[in-house]
Amino acid sequence: MQESQNPTPELSTHGVGPWAGDWPEESFYDRELLERGDTRNVIDRYRYWSMAAIVADLDEKRHPFHVAIENWQHDMNIGSIVRSANAFAADTVHIIGRKRWNKRGAMVTDRYQHVLHHPDVATFVEWAAAETLPIIAIDNVPGSVIIETFRFPERCVLLFGQEGPGLSPEAIQAADAVVEISQFGSTRSLNASAAAAVTMHDWVLQHRF
Repeated sequence: MQESQNPTPELSTHGVGPWAGDWPEESFYDRELLERGDTRNVIDRYRYWSMAAIVADLDEKRHPFHVAIENWQHDMNIGSIVRSANAFAADTVHIIGRKRWNKRGAMVTDRYQHVLHHPDVATFVEWAAAETLPIIAIDNVPGSVIIETFRFPERCVLLFGQEGPGLSPEAIQAADAVVEISQFGSTRSLNASAAAAVTMHDWVLQHRF
């Protein structure tokens, strides 16, 4: 695919204006964006591309790990976790429990990220088993393994709990492994979205570098 014009860093921070010069003819460009400009939160490579074209291109390069989040209390962190999942090119995000979740933190990245819903942990576990994907729970509970010593399977589901209570006992029991992020300060736990970003980046370090 031919690349679009490269906006300057100053312009790309807030988007780009209408396309300058003759319009490109490639089908992945969105004619309305070419005419009016593109202010979306996308990398420069995807400037002026249609949403469908971006999703199709991402589908060719998504990583084989999934992200799952328990959603019992309408956790405000879910949107941020979806945004991180998009940044690290996770295959799919799975919402377990309540179907509705606060999308503000996603910053519209959920439009480019596959998101599936499971009504409960049991249904999610059945899905993971059918896909032969091990479930790796992230929580600081007794018996957990510190992340610095853990080798993530290339194909897996990273499972995160609610801010505060963490993962439910049912989710912990269903996990193939439980991993804890090492901490060195006074706080008992990391913010859920921060823990998710740390974990996804650790997977990337192990399998892409």
